[in-house]
Amino acid sequence: MLFQDDVVGGLEVLKDGEWFDVQPMRNSIVINTGDQVEVLSNGRYKSAWHRVQAKPDGNRMSIASFYNPSMKATIAPAPQLVENGGVGVEAFGYPEFVFGDYMSVYAEQKFDPKEPRFQAVRAM
Repeated sequence: MLFQDDVVGGLEVLKDGEWFDVQPMRNSIVINTGDQVEVLSNGRYKSAWHRVQAKPDGNRMSIASFYNPSMKATIAPAPQLVENGGVGVEAFGYPEFVFGDYMSVYAEQKFDPKEPRFQAVRAM
């Protein structure tokens, strides 16, 4: 969850290879679904690549709040989304993993594409 400055922008999201501004809105909260939601939903919800760019029109202030599972939690696609969708986990490339293992990989690769992170935890 991101409580972003409602005057000075700078938040951008990547869509189809292009960065788009996320215009600040008064009294709003930005929700960014992370990689875990992408895995749990078997790819139905994608985690968003985002960044913040400095703007010349003032100082930006925001408060980010992260909600993560236990480091020992197992993350995997929901079985009903795999079974009912007719497509196996391997087809989408979403492995079952321990969240702490994923975070270890993420700390080293957070600015790289997410697919290699999924492959790395699959190998653990």
